[in-house]
Amino acid sequence: MIISPQVCYGTYKGQAIHYRAKHALMELFISQTRRPFVLGLIITFVTAFCVIGTLLFSYRYLNSPISAIQSGVIFEVEAGSSFSRVTGELAQKGYLDYPQLFVGLAQLRDVANSIKSGEYELYTGITPRQLLEKMVIGDNVQYRITFIEGWTLNQVLEELKNSEKLTLDLSNANSSEIATALGLEQQSPEGMLFPDTYFYTKGTTDLEILKRASSRLDEVLSKAWNSRLGALPYENAYESLIMASIIEKESALGSERSTIASVFVRRLELGMRLQSDPTVIYGMGEDFQGDLRRADLEAENPYNTYDIDGLPPTPIALAGLQSVTASLNPAPSNYLYFVAKGDGSHYFSSTLEEHNDAVARYQKSAEAQ
Repeated sequence: MIISPQVCYGTYKGQAIHYRAKHALMELFISQTRRPFVLGLIITFVTAFCVIGTLLFSYRYLNSPISAIQSGVIFEVEAGSSFSRVTGELAQKGYLDYPQLFVGLAQLRDVANSIKSGEYELYTGITPRQLLEKMVIGDNVQYRITFIEGWTLNQVLEELKNSEKLTLDLSNANSSEIATALGLEQQSPEGMLFPDTYFYTKGTTDLEILKRASSRLDEVLSKAWNSRLGALPYENAYESLIMASIIEKESALGSERSTIASVFVRRLELGMRLQSDPTVIYGMGEDFQGDLRRADLEAENPYNTYDIDGLPPTPIALAGLQSVTASLNPAPSNYLYFVAKGDGSHYFSSTLEEHNDAVARYQKSAEAQ
């Protein structure tokens, strides 16, 4: 069979057209397939850029100083406040420009329900992250109150009354009620607190402070009692505390206290009266006008150790550590008397004759001045 050239040419031409059409379809398919891929790549890039930008912005904001806060600013989180309420109050005061980032940080750390109520002192340079941390750990404003060695219960109560941000639950309580509230075995809380500085936050009650001071005394007295020096004329630790309070009021010099303790311990052992002026003064209360008279030393008074045998019924003041230690570790001595020298120290004597001479000498010296 003979095939004409025209037929052959037509066949070849048809094949070429078919090839070009097929190639065009392939290019169309590839372009259509590539377009979503490129679009997806662009979307992914933009999304990543936005996420990274947001993270960088959030990090910078949360770790940058809050410009609206100056040192000394007090912000209070009231009891029962939700985190959203606290955040709203911070934003309202102008402390948070982007409160949603503050909330996001709290949620990320899972601490939104962990903030503590109370007062917070803010300072220049504090960042939102530091502010959140402060509220989570409860770093509240601390106030202080100091009970001085030698103070009476009335002085302690007056100090509590005048202290800022303290809730007064005992303002109308009498001595016996305070003793009951403290869980004391004794009916009087006089001297049953340890003189020290105590820190507290707003809303703390006066009873809480007294309980801490009472507990601290228990620790100090128990330790001293368990390490006492040999046999002493006390039936229990409370009696040693009574002695410690007398020592506290007799001398302001720590170096003398163990010697003063030795005088009183020897007197108790020998059955002599203590004859301590501070006990008489305490028993007189408001009747004491600055000078002890002979009539005062002869008056009936449960704290008049010129008239009663042994120790007075209660401590007469707050006893510090040195006095508590001295009462249970008196210095070895033969002294039975002492008299003030006028310079804060005392002259100690073993005999009445020597004591009388010292009294005359130092009284004459005081009168000359």
